[in-house]
Amino acid sequence: MGVNVVAQGRETSYHHLLDPNRKWYNNRRLIALHGWIFLLLITSSNNGYDGSMMNSLQAEKTWTAYFNHPHGGQLGLLNAIQNIGSLAAYPFAPYLSDGIGRRKTIAVGAFIMLAATAIQTAARSVHMFIGARFLIGFGLTFAANSAPMLVTEIAYPLYRAPLTSLYNSLWYSGAIVAAWTTFGTEFMSSTWSWRLPSLLQGMPALAQVFLIWFVPESPRWLISKGRDAEALHTLAYYHADGDERDPLVVYEFEEIKAAIEFDKTQNVGWKSLIQTPGNRKRMRIIVALGWFSQWSGNGLVSYYLTQVLNNIGITNTTIQLLINGILQIWNLFWACGSAFLVEKFGRRFLFLASTLGMLLFFTMQTIMTALYLEHGSAGTAHAVIAFIFLFYASYDIAFTPLIVSYTVEILPFNLRAKGFNVFNFTISCALIFNQYVNPIALEHISWKYYIVYCCWLVFEVVYVYFFIIETKGLSLEETATLFDGEDVVQTQISARATYRAGALPPSPTDEKASAEFSEKA
Repeated sequence: MGVNVVAQGRETSYHHLLDPNRKWYNNRRLIALHGWIFLLLITSSNNGYDGSMMNSLQAEKTWTAYFNHPHGGQLGLLNAIQNIGSLAAYPFAPYLSDGIGRRKTIAVGAFIMLAATAIQTAARSVHMFIGARFLIGFGLTFAANSAPMLVTEIAYPLYRAPLTSLYNSLWYSGAIVAAWTTFGTEFMSSTWSWRLPSLLQGMPALAQVFLIWFVPESPRWLISKGRDAEALHTLAYYHADGDERDPLVVYEFEEIKAAIEFDKTQNVGWKSLIQTPGNRKRMRIIVALGWFSQWSGNGLVSYYLTQVLNNIGITNTTIQLLINGILQIWNLFWACGSAFLVEKFGRRFLFLASTLGMLLFFTMQTIMTALYLEHGSAGTAHAVIAFIFLFYASYDIAFTPLIVSYTVEILPFNLRAKGFNVFNFTISCALIFNQYVNPIALEHISWKYYIVYCCWLVFEVVYVYFFIIETKGLSLEETATLFDGEDVVQTQISARATYRAGALPPSPTDEKASAEFSEKA
């Protein structure tokens, strides 16, 4: 049944409506659109900056001395408090995204983060620092809930998958800036060695506060609020050089409008996330991916690289910061490269390759760490570093670029904000557990803690094999058929959009489908 639906969707989809001469590098309006999308993508950079900065500050002697050498539970709280702040904002984020729009919600989040980084930079005590990090997480939730949805909802169809996949990939761009900033400020003897990196954390939010108003609002959100003319103008301006009668624009507009009209007849409360078999299938995947993204062993190096390196005898602060800086560049390379392979190899293949690679290399990292602690060989220490890099290359093949883009594309518009909020909530829960428990476990059982992740990665491989569904080549509206089955309404939506775009000659079937849907809508 599912295969037939996909085939039908592809026969009547938008691909043959694309102008082969309109490319990202030769069309001024596409270039402008991608510039605004970049402003949205740096939301993820802000998140990456935070993780890398906290990782590096643990190796900064000035920071550790100023805050009285935090360790164990207090060190875990310093890292976890940002995600606790995120948890506090989750009940409100989807309502703002759906209520006041994607742009304004991003602006709210950016303003809160800007104020929070000012407090963090001026921190006089560990409690002030912790409070500021709580606010950073609180503001980040609003921006991070809306930004990837806005990217996927305004992107030109041909580039939607790689651009949305770049969102999470650019986490590492922020991590690189933080890693190399802290590497440079390490040589400063004053508290500015950690205050300056804290100050720079507010730069993406500052850019968004002033520039977000120039970014186009989501056409899907506009149509959901009855602002059809604005939605059509936005689609035409950026996707067809202003031609509102362009077949692609008409197809997109009609498909979005028909899908949203149908969605209005459905329950859109929180209960709807688990009310139908299709939605339960979505949530099963979304919650699993959110948890896997933080519970694959990556949390050890992302937040506690200093302790991991200490375990293998690499205790020099400069070397630790240098390894961290190089690792972030390595990650960015693999994550961005994989983002552009999403449509070529498909989501399922990349997820399987990623989990299998992580299992192999994390197991080898565990073995080499145990051998080092037993024999003290420099060669095994170097092997641990090599396997850390190979593990992250595997992680970056899928779990960096795809977890956000895959989540937002499998959710229908009426559930996208709430479902994506559940995804982010799951990540925060996994992060809080990781950030609080990891330093305690590493302190007490050292490398043996790695075995827990080796066993979990075996489970991930099996789960991905049985539950990840391929979505390559489909529009956001067409993807629904993969989860909801061969629903006649979905077929009618696509038929109505295709017919009105003039993509197919009028046929009795298309006219009947369009008429039936119009009567229902």
